[in-house]
Amino acid sequence: MNDETFDVVNEDGEVVGRASRAECHRNPALIHPVVHVLVCDGDGRLFLQKRARTKDIQPGKWDTSVGGHLLPGEHPEAGARREMAEELGASPARLTFAYRYLWRSVRETELVHTYYTLHDGPFVLHPMEIEEGRFWHPSEIEQSLGTGALTPNFELEFKSFQDWLQHA
Repeated sequence: MNDETFDVVNEDGEVVGRASRAECHRNPALIHPVVHVLVCDGDGRLFLQKRARTKDIQPGKWDTSVGGHLLPGEHPEAGARREMAEELGASPARLTFAYRYLWRSVRETELVHTYYTLHDGPFVLHPMEIEEGRFWHPSEIEQSLGTGALTPNFELEFKSFQDWLQHA
């Protein structure tokens, strides 16, 4: 996993080079593309995954339903479908593109392509990626904001997702 190569992109998503996973995760100047899939059930609850404690970034914290790096040259929707199959063992009937944003931290910068889907499960969680997963009511998520239980990226994502849902 640590010898993976990622596309490096500019803020518009245009490929400007390639770098290793390790380089991208220690140099915030290297913007690399990722995908997130926000999975809701028929009751309006959002599935969150608890990141495995072996992850190099934000281990043991609750995060977006599905998230992963794009393979070099991979289209974001194809990556979202691949990551959903890998992480949740599920194939969405329909994926809807929601939005794109830059996530910057002291460690890395990601160009995040976010998709939305409805799926009630069941899911088969990838044990190397996910410690556990469950559907959360939006009020449960709101109560957990700022407590350290959620990744900082997901906290930002949740606010953007709530805004997007109101206008979708």
